[in-house]
Amino acid sequence: MLITPEELGDLSNDKRRARKVVDGIDYFVAEISMMADIGKLLGVVLGPRGKMPRPVPPTADIARVIDGLRNLVVLRSRDRPTFHVPIGTVAMEQEQLAENLETVLKRVESHLDRGDQNIASVWVKTTMGKAVRL
Repeated sequence: MLITPEELGDLSNDKRRARKVVDGIDYFVAEISMMADIGKLLGVVLGPRGKMPRPVPPTADIARVIDGLRNLVVLRSRDRPTFHVPIGTVAMEQEQLAENLETVLKRVESHLDRGDQNIASVWVKTTMGKAVRL
């Protein structure tokens, strides 16, 4: 979705529509020159959702930036000791899901002071299914 500067102004005047647009998009990219305007006009909507745009210089390969974002999983826990992260879909093979889970756990452990000793438990569940403790 491409939002022009004029549409940006319209969205800032209609907060309900702005929230609907922001909730329907996972990642935002913006030209560096537009970042100040986006912050002023939509920062109230984008900031709390952790969706402030990634600034992209005019000379950057936008296709490469978008491909990088497609393979990105954002993990935010703020001040809570728990977090939720998607590792795949029901249609995926168990081996692929296990590999994705292992990758997530390794990345999380690498950012913790005491590594895996900081992790009390790991649960896996489908969207509407029951949770299973690993």
